[in-house]
Amino acid sequence: MSRYSLANLEKHLTEENPVLLNAAQSFEHIDHIARSLGLIGEDYSSAGQISWWPVISMLGTFSAGKSTFINHFLGSRVQRTGNQAVDDRFTVLCYSNYPEPQTLPGIALDADPRFPFFEISRELEQAVEGEGQRINAYLQLKTCSSEYLRGKIIIDSPGFDADPQRDAILRITTHIIDISDLALVFFDARHPEPGAMRDTLRYLVADTIKRPDSDKFLYILNQMDTTAREDNPEEVVAAWQRALAEHGLTAGRFYTIYSPEVSVPIEDEAVSKRYRQKRDRDLREIHGRMQQVEIERAYRILRTLERLSEELQYTVLPELTRTVTRYRKRVVNADLITFILAAGALGYAFFLFIPPEPNTAIALGVGLLAGLLIVWTRVHVFFNGLFARLGARRLRKRQKALNLKWDMTRAFQSNAQPWPLFRRIRLAGWNKDMSAEIEQVHETCKESIQRLNDLYTNPSGRPGESAIVQPLPDLDQAVSK
Repeated sequence: MSRYSLANLEKHLTEENPVLLNAAQSFEHIDHIARSLGLIGEDYSSAGQISWWPVISMLGTFSAGKSTFINHFLGSRVQRTGNQAVDDRFTVLCYSNYPEPQTLPGIALDADPRFPFFEISRELEQAVEGEGQRINAYLQLKTCSSEYLRGKIIIDSPGFDADPQRDAILRITTHIIDISDLALVFFDARHPEPGAMRDTLRYLVADTIKRPDSDKFLYILNQMDTTAREDNPEEVVAAWQRALAEHGLTAGRFYTIYSPEVSVPIEDEAVSKRYRQKRDRDLREIHGRMQQVEIERAYRILRTLERLSEELQYTVLPELTRTVTRYRKRVVNADLITFILAAGALGYAFFLFIPPEPNTAIALGVGLLAGLLIVWTRVHVFFNGLFARLGARRLRKRQKALNLKWDMTRAFQSNAQPWPLFRRIRLAGWNKDMSAEIEQVHETCKESIQRLNDLYTNPSGRPGESAIVQPLPDLDQAVSK
């Protein structure tokens, strides 16, 4: 995200909610620190994780009823539906004043920083060479005039099991999960053998419940009307709950629904009534979460900012410091040991074969010393490269294990320079002012959350009491003080 785009995002967030006035500015401070340390490139901004509008994503397997659910929610048949996969692209739905839906190519999303797929073609190219140029084969933008879509974006995924383009599909799905303010994960009650979907369950359940924003995921067992003939919804739900529990999901809300428009007729009126009541109750809860996504989004933006600053302060910096310290110690020890051994061998050889003539002895000594320095320098370069590779490999493993987006390997390479004995101990690009800058971001997040609470709560219960949202102090001035 460019600085121009970031400035526009800051203005947009301020108009959306005055409490978010300093959010984009705080992202700039986080980026400044990360860029100085070498954790991100010049063209990257952590604010890229924030969409201009709240994002609700629909994830799940093929034919799990995602598109039908969207049509029911919007009250408009904007998405194609069917028992088989009818759309193999990710569809971004947004509001438009035009009464008729419009379909735009994926490049409309890739080139617009306001949408959550800005420059996604780069990530596709990294996942599969050549796929970045086929952005229209993966994405499309659809418009709809439904009032339920105003002020938010809905993303409909094509399904999880696209093997020929699996790496690219996974890359896009991961991106969607990261930027979503609410994620609805759909499973199909018509397939009562969840054990056959272990890969899907692992990715959509096991890899999400450990996230700090795991509360944004709603797990939905759709098309429950197909179980009415046997009247065994409890058994179907129990089978899925056991499968989800095997992947770590033992808590949280598990919804069971079906579409009123395309449901299977239920002849037994008592069974039909029971199914409708359960469906309507769960649909009300799901729709309620979708309608209040703007509120949850404000908290999520601040929580994302707070998490990024905490990752920098309590995870990334300690990991980098430990690795760089270990690297320096190894290189210095190797330098000292090899120098002592080489000097000892040189001295022994010199005194063993010392020539009787003084001039010859001096010339021989100078030659041996020069040879010592040349050999020792080569040995130093070898060990420096060896320990640098070991440190980078360790950080790559830690980055993957901790699920961090910061490029710690890139930052480490800024510190893994030859002759560490003659360099400053602290991390390259770090200074004491940055520590105060991170602390101020923490304080800004806390104050912003308190102001959000004042907007939506009134613990004292005093009638007529209203919160007056004041802008937060300028972060640059706060840090300088």
